Amino acid sequence: MIRARIDADPRMVVAGEAADPLIAREMIKSLNPDVLTLDVEMPRMDGIAFLEKLMRLRPMPVVMVSTLTHRGSAAALEALSLGAVDCIGKGSGSDLATSFSGLADTIAIAARASLRGRGVRLVSAPPQRFDWNGRFVLIGSSTGGVDAIETVLSGYPALCPPTLITQHMPPTFLASFAARLAQKFAPQVALAEEGAPIEPGRVYLAPGGDHHLVVSGGATPHCRLITSDKVNGHRPSVDVLFESALSIANRCLCVLLTGMGRDGSAAMLRMRREGAECLAQDEASCVVFGMPRAALELGAACASVPLNDMAARILAATSAVPAKPGMGAPA
Repeated sequence: MIRARIDADPRMVVAGEAADPLIAREMIKSLNPDVLTLDVEMPRMDGIAFLEKLMRLRPMPVVMVSTLTHRGSAAALEALSLGAVDCIGKGSGSDLATSFSGLADTIAIAARASLRGRGVRLVSAPPQRFDWNGRFVLIGSSTGGVDAIETVLSGYPALCPPTLITQHMPPTFLASFAARLAQKFAPQVALAEEGAPIEPGRVYLAPGGDHHLVVSGGATPHCRLITSDKVNGHRPSVDVLFESALSIANRCLCVLLTGMGRDGSAAMLRMRREGAECLAQDEASCVVFGMPRAALELGAACASVPLNDMAARILAATSAVPAKPGMGAPA
């Protein structure tokens, strides 16, 4: 079924098929494919273990295809964290024939993804003490965002700057992602709820579904969830999040991480004009240099920052204590 979907698309051909990871390893060396589709359940080695080895030794675009990688599953999140570009859930029974309807488009996106920035995280250890200067952090990301967000949060102290994140994902996936982040990192991480206070030590993810996450301005900003149409093809949308904070722009730091498209760039420009500091992930560390590129070309971002340095830049901009010499210098 995978071959049938690919063969029916004029953009691509099947370079080879492997029955298990050990065979795949040798075929990758000889065929040098642009994209690998990888199952989780396989003989001799499971797909997650193989993905971890592949990303460490020979990074390449991977699309996970399995009954265990339906969006929102633990296996899907682990695969995305390790560097898979996307996950396709394989159905069963009557659903099997329609399982791969979007596979060709997903592979085409993966073929354009860059894995140059993949590797061991070299993020500085979070500071033992962090004194917040009153600035809020707004982050937007899409394709490749799971690993990028985890990299940023790995450099956050428990009492981090208040942070709101819009990641392009389905709602079931976002709920699982928030729970995963809460277990792995020091700050309190949760899906945003209506009226939740935006306070130090808290990180909120847009829950998606029917809602966009926005900031209610004023002296004590809080989270609001609004029901409206998709913006730039997304709900939640980064543009909606950034736009909502215009009234407090001079108290905000906006960040665009890896992702396809332009979501977030237009509103980031307006935020910068109103006094916000704006950063974009650099091309070398992006899986897809779409959203950050759009922000830089538009003049919305004031600096291009490597992913491993992003947490330090965020903390330097939101700390009441002056940064050490050299810390946070523009890329």
